[in-house]
Amino acid sequence: MASLTSGPLALFAFAAVLKVVLFPSYHSTDFEVHRNWLAITHTLPLHKWYYEATSEWTLDYPPLFALFERTLAAIAELTGGHVDMTISQHARLDTHTLFFQRASVIVTEALFFYAATRFFKHMNTREQTIRVALVFCSPGLLFVDNIHFQYNGFLYGILLLSIYAMWENQFLLGGALFAITLNFKHIYLYQAPAYFVYILGAYCFVKVGDKYTFSLVRLIQMGLTVVAVFIASFGPFFQHLPQIMSRLFPFKRGLCHAYWAPNFWALYSFADRVAIQIVKSAGGDDTLGDVKSLTRGLVGNSVFAVLPDVTPLHTLVLTVLFQLPSLYLLWKKPTKAAFIDSLVLCGFSSFLFGWHVHEKAILLILIPFSIVAARTRRHAQIFYILSCVGTFSLFPLIFKATEAPTKVIVLLMFAILAHHYLAILTPTNTENLKKSSTTTVTLGLSIIEKMYLYGLIPLFVYAEMLHPVVFSRGQLEFLPLMMISVYCSNINTPNMPAPVENIAYMDAVEIKPTTQQLKAAAAATMKETSSVESSKKITTTTTTTVKPQILDSQANYFSNKFI
Repeated sequence: MASLTSGPLALFAFAAVLKVVLFPSYHSTDFEVHRNWLAITHTLPLHKWYYEATSEWTLDYPPLFALFERTLAAIAELTGGHVDMTISQHARLDTHTLFFQRASVIVTEALFFYAATRFFKHMNTREQTIRVALVFCSPGLLFVDNIHFQYNGFLYGILLLSIYAMWENQFLLGGALFAITLNFKHIYLYQAPAYFVYILGAYCFVKVGDKYTFSLVRLIQMGLTVVAVFIASFGPFFQHLPQIMSRLFPFKRGLCHAYWAPNFWALYSFADRVAIQIVKSAGGDDTLGDVKSLTRGLVGNSVFAVLPDVTPLHTLVLTVLFQLPSLYLLWKKPTKAAFIDSLVLCGFSSFLFGWHVHEKAILLILIPFSIVAARTRRHAQIFYILSCVGTFSLFPLIFKATEAPTKVIVLLMFAILAHHYLAILTPTNTENLKKSSTTTVTLGLSIIEKMYLYGLIPLFVYAEMLHPVVFSRGQLEFLPLMMISVYCSNINTPNMPAPVENIAYMDAVEIKPTTQQLKAAAAATMKETSSVESSKKITTTTTTTVKPQILDSQANYFSNKFI
């Protein structure tokens, strides 16, 4: 079977057209951030890139991303000066610059698409298209990259290629690709512990007979590979490392981002505001409410009125503590299934307890998780809930009323299609026995899970429609933001089922053949058997052999490759 069929290619083309249609949509200040970075890397010599501070949009990504911007600037030069690459204190926008930057996101996302197809290249067209869509057509990524504006797609492409290399036992390549990802965007440090433990357990310990022996040579090889990437990235900036580090890790920005990420600290901040009202009503200090409120969208040192203040060290300790269980399981049994689980849960722990976490960091969980979303029915349920709620939590990023229909339509389409296909990909034993052409397969969410998801509807209605009317003078402007963050924070930490090691690529071939496939397979079997069997044997064969041979070959391939 061809490694890439027409289905995924049509999917990529459709997605590209949709993203082009979204060119005129709202864009955030991140658009000006990247335009300014184009100007900085185009106008100034390399040694001044991390010192330039004409505007608030200073360069604060690792060197490889700065070089990526320089490459884009070189391409922009070919437009004959139509792309505005002027360093400015104020935002600058014109149609040519808008289209160039929007188009550059789509082009670079081709790497993400390619990486997604690598995992499912041996499947039939239908299943390959569905699984690639679950990864590539992330509604959250569409909101963040193609409307809000950032370059995350190609970075997730490199990350997925790194994971794929690890699954193919190409550890040095996987380690190098992850190091490259880190040198593009340091947020991926959240997932570094999972890489470290997996490489140590699966690569540096070699099985000799019935025992495992630590290979110092392999450790050195991996270390040299990773160090080489960092030297290539930071080498030209060696004399400016302190300045770069101050840009990459600005702890003065405070515990919470201006738009609260729906994590533990959103609940903590909300609890502090509730505690203030309780203390006041009990006759306590009336000046408590004068403390700078996190609900006002301010970025800076976080100060709580009633609850204890939180420092970066506190967040680090909590993050590590909640990463340890999955890392311990990965160390005890460094399998490919355990690796992806630990990767997801390390990202989730950092999202829940990290310092100054952006709401966009939810993608760090959803994108790797999407690879194995159909491993089991419970994985599918968790992925579905996380995707719907995580995408909804991104709505405040796109706050203009003109984009409201786009947000709703995209999320609804994902919710409907993902529910349908995830249910098909992960049928239960009962559904397999009862399945017929008239049977409706559902994902099997519990009543509580359904009610939680339905609760997003009245929350959206109030935040987007009623609040601007009720508070027409702009009072409590960050109340809807607080409500969304707190509500979305209440989703439970994923209770990931234990990795199942004896299923083909995490149930990768669970799609059942269609009626036409069954008839074709039965007919082919009858024709082949008729030449050598009696009519009685033909009847027996047609009633027992109804599964297309391709599914068996896929199962064998994935059992050997990925388990």
